[in-house]
Amino acid sequence: MKLKTLMATTAALAAGTLFAQSGDASNETELPMKIKITVNGQTTLNAVLEDNATARAFAAKLPVTLPMTDLYDREMCFNFPEALPANEARTRGYEVGEIIYYPPLHSFVIMYAQNGERFRMQSVGRVDGNVGIFADAGDADVRFEAAD
Repeated sequence: MKLKTLMATTAALAAGTLFAQSGDASNETELPMKIKITVNGQTTLNAVLEDNATARAFAAKLPVTLPMTDLYDREMCFNFPEALPANEARTRGYEVGEIIYYPPLHSFVIMYAQNGERFRMQSVGRVDGNVGIFADAGDADVRFEAAD
C-alpha cells in the first residue's frame, strides 16, 4: 500500500499536480456517505456520496485536499493520476450540484453550472447547497472529508 501511494504521489508530482492524501484505502467505507467540502479553507458545503465503486474508491482517499481547476465556467475539476473504477459510466446529461467522474481523463468533477452538454460519466454524489460559489472561486484548493 505504501509503495502504491508513493508511486501515485510521484506520478502526480511528475505531472505537475500534487494532492494531499491521508485516507486509508484498506478501510471499507459505508455508503451513501455524508461528506464536508471546504473551498479555499473558508466556505463549507455538504454532500452525499452515492453507493457505487467510484464513490467507494474516492471515499477511501478521505480526507483529501485537491487543487481543483475551474473549467468551462461550469465545473471544478481534478485529474487523478490513477483511474478510479467506473463500471456504471454512461453517456448522459448532468445536473448542477452533481459530483461526477469522467473516466477518460480520470477527472473528479463538481458541476456548478449547466450548458446542456452530454458526455460519458459516472455519478459519484451530490452537493447540498449553493454550488454557485464556484463561479467566482477560480482555481481553488478543495478539501473533502467525512462529515461529523
